Amino acid sequence: MNKAQLVEAVRKSLGNSSSRAESERAVGAVIEAIKTGLRKEKTVQLIGFGTFRVVERGARMGINPKTREKIKIKKSKTVKFSVAKNLKSKL
Repeated sequence: MNKAQLVEAVRKSLGNSSSRAESERAVGAVIEAIKTGLRKEKTVQLIGFGTFRVVERGARMGINPKTREKIKIKKSKTVKFSVAKNLKSKL
């Protein structure tokens, strides 16, 4: 499912009284709220769905696939998602 399909699913869930634009704003608001929560608190937990968490990847050595030359990869931050138990059991 991509963002457009998610917007359409939200519109259908809200019923005929909602427009596509309203649904798109709702999806956008949720995504922005998750981004803000990750920036400020480093964790966003949605009970029954899962947890988004900021984790730091350490610096490491890698290999350039074109030249096979060893390169240093800097440490970086990424987001990990852990699925909630009750959602996982329904998959």
